Amino acid sequence: MAIKDQISELITPVLQQAGYFLEDVNVVSPGNHRIVTIIVDGESALNLDQVTVASKLVSELMDEAAFMGETPFTLEVTSPGIDRPLTLPRHFAKNVTRLLKITKNDGEVVNGRITTNTEFDVTLTILEKKTTSEVTVLLADIKRAVVEIEFNRKDEI
Repeated sequence: MAIKDQISELITPVLQQAGYFLEDVNVVSPGNHRIVTIIVDGESALNLDQVTVASKLVSELMDEAAFMGETPFTLEVTSPGIDRPLTLPRHFAKNVTRLLKITKNDGEVVNGRITTNTEFDVTLTILEKKTTSEVTVLLADIKRAVVEIEFNRKDEI
């Protein structure tokens, strides 16, 4: 089993028990050292204190993990960046009311504000020439979906 998979298997239950989701594990080995990056997320955006808690939980497990061997490693625990693609239904739910850019499998691009989502689709409100419409996109039809950064949102909730 690859080290990435061993780490995922080790830390996932503890993170879930603490209310976090394991998004990804990256391991790079420049020379005789490993850099292990753990990306964790929650039902809402994580603050620094929550990332610190997750880091402590993961660190304790990693220090005791026999499969890490004697190779020294640096552990980095972080939350997903704003530019990280949305891929799971919970990602869309967490970003309701945010502006989204979807590139569909057929190349069509849809921009709109997330109104609702289900396990299978996401509904966007689209503003074009002072009129609004809604479009529902199946998650299976999405090639890439990213949150668009807004600095001066007029209708902030």
